Amino acid sequence: MTAVWKKTAALTLETAPFAIRAERASDVVAREALLDASFGEGRFARTCQRLRDGRLPAEGLAFSAVHEGRLVGTVRLWHVSAGGVPALVLGPLAVDASCRSLGIGAALMEHALAAAKARGHGAVILRGDPVYYARFGFAADKTGALALPGPFERERLLAVELRDGALDEAFGMIAATGMKARRPRTRAAEKARKLLIRAA
Repeated sequence: MTAVWKKTAALTLETAPFAIRAERASDVVAREALLDASFGEGRFARTCQRLRDGRLPAEGLAFSAVHEGRLVGTVRLWHVSAGGVPALVLGPLAVDASCRSLGIGAALMEHALAAAKARGHGAVILRGDPVYYARFGFAADKTGALALPGPFERERLLAVELRDGALDEAFGMIAATGMKARRPRTRAAEKARKLLIRAA
């Protein structure tokens, strides 16, 4: 069975008590605080984090949800090779605990999948709760021949095709392929750089 994603319901963001927009540089501090609160300090040790380390999200596929002027939700997608087949990995998806009854998580998912499809991507993979993500078309039927770079539960490795048959040839290890992020300058590195400029 092929699970091709189809929008489950029309979003009515015009009447929603929140807005979804492209992630901004000014969102970073609030986004990281939300992810810490949602997943704890151990989030950097998660298997799917290996697919994000040192990489930038896929262009145009990082989104923030804002409610009453503050960031309350986030989702990002990342380029990967699914055993040689180009795909995206989704995550993390997080919503502020005080706003989880507003439908922000579902709206972020629908928005992200629609944007990925509009940009011509063929499939999205994630590691998550099969019951929750089934409503968006995610299932494990296309991931049986795929593996993550670390421990994972086979039944939680899910995928949805945005284009019919996009994962038919997917076999092997899922590997990061996204653009590498520039390393942030540390205080020590910045101080050394300034000293070199003065000495020149």
